[in-house]
Amino acid sequence: MSDIHTTHSADRDSYSLADRAEVGKLSDPEVGKPALGNGTVVDAVWGNIEGDGPNYRIKATVLQLKTQVGLGILGLPAAFNILGLVPGIIVIVAVALIVGWSDYVVGIFKLNHPEVYTVADVGYMLFGVWGREILGFAFWLQIVAVTGASFLSMSVAFNTITEHATCTVVWAILAMVIIASLASIQTLSRISWLGWIGLASIMSSVITLMVALGAADKPSLAPATGDWAIETTIAASPSFIDAINAVCIIIFSYAGTPNYFSIVGEMREPKDFTKSVIVGQTLMTTVYLIVASVVYHYAGQYIASPALGTAGSTIKKVCYGLALPGLAVGGLILVHTAAKYVFVRVLRKSTHLSKNTPVHYLVWYACIAVTSILAFIIAEAIPVFNDLLSLIGALLGTLICIQTETYMWVWDNWRAPNRGSTKWYCLIVMNVIFHFIGWFILVAGTYASIVTINNDSKNGILSKPFSCADNSGGS
Repeated sequence: MSDIHTTHSADRDSYSLADRAEVGKLSDPEVGKPALGNGTVVDAVWGNIEGDGPNYRIKATVLQLKTQVGLGILGLPAAFNILGLVPGIIVIVAVALIVGWSDYVVGIFKLNHPEVYTVADVGYMLFGVWGREILGFAFWLQIVAVTGASFLSMSVAFNTITEHATCTVVWAILAMVIIASLASIQTLSRISWLGWIGLASIMSSVITLMVALGAADKPSLAPATGDWAIETTIAASPSFIDAINAVCIIIFSYAGTPNYFSIVGEMREPKDFTKSVIVGQTLMTTVYLIVASVVYHYAGQYIASPALGTAGSTIKKVCYGLALPGLAVGGLILVHTAAKYVFVRVLRKSTHLSKNTPVHYLVWYACIAVTSILAFIIAEAIPVFNDLLSLIGALLGTLICIQTETYMWVWDNWRAPNRGSTKWYCLIVMNVIFHFIGWFILVAGTYASIVTINNDSKNGILSKPFSCADNSGGS
């Protein structure tokens, strides 16, 4: 493979790849160990990090879990309502396996190419300048759009808890300010502990929801009077549009893969990334299956979106109150990651990248502000939770969580020493199949999402952009 890599990596300038590759050759094999003898750490991405510079070293598993377990889990019960119990379980497991493979490829590719920090670096290595710009923009836009979903869900939470005490736009602005303030903390190492709070917050809210639904006489969206019955199906018969939208919601719940580039890039021990992926993916999938199955069993067709609104009025407030810290932590990790991407691009080839200078801080806070404002605009433009999740999952989630990683593996292994072996052929076939599954879902899912958003707009379900209307009614 060395001859291929030489051909593709010549004259690199993305994130100063050539400079960082040279720096990487000087690095100590033990990540984070001073290599210059004066307290300075040499890193293949960040260059020389002096003792008073930012510490870009983290533990990964908690950030992987919090990156994934958040907004996505709140849409899964609705996906089960569309697909039915068994197809819903099958799709979750299938997506977990496909995206789990992509997560694994990210770690292996990073070990093989330590100068890579984001999916944009991969785009440049594989496809040149256009690849860098297209994949980099898709990566950044996906994170900003998901951040918008965080603002939207927090506005729902504030409206629920306060019984719509003020304009919904005000709540969205408040969510933006809270998340932007927390995200401005400079390095992931300083916010990784918040991941535990976020996980505990989301898990406590969904556990409370499941217990409350099991004990309640009926879901909050069930008719107040007259006959009613919870309807659950082993396998539903949805339309193609509804089915592919449900699949895209499930893909969204696993669409944290592009964030893993920066996570593995800031790990203390990058070689342990595969272990953290296995643990994280197993825990995530288990939690997803339990929550989606239990909520669907007890609520049936009366599932709100986000799912925390499915229980009664009081429990609904409790669930959103418990979830608020988790929603905020998820949002801050997203804003931080998107802003860090722009930050590194702006300051590439500059000493300001790894030194605490006025320029360093000015650029960093500007990146946080711009990212947050754009996410706010997206949240207000598509103010229906499931519609936004489905569109993100289809248009952006597949491209940079499935197609890119499967192509990365083929590119890295096309001339591997075991080329021609049974194992090599099996893995090639598997990656090609995953790759085209991703393209099918991207095209079909984007079409279905646009049709659904258009129909919701015509039917009055989609409120006007920047509307003050209450969005906590489970729409």
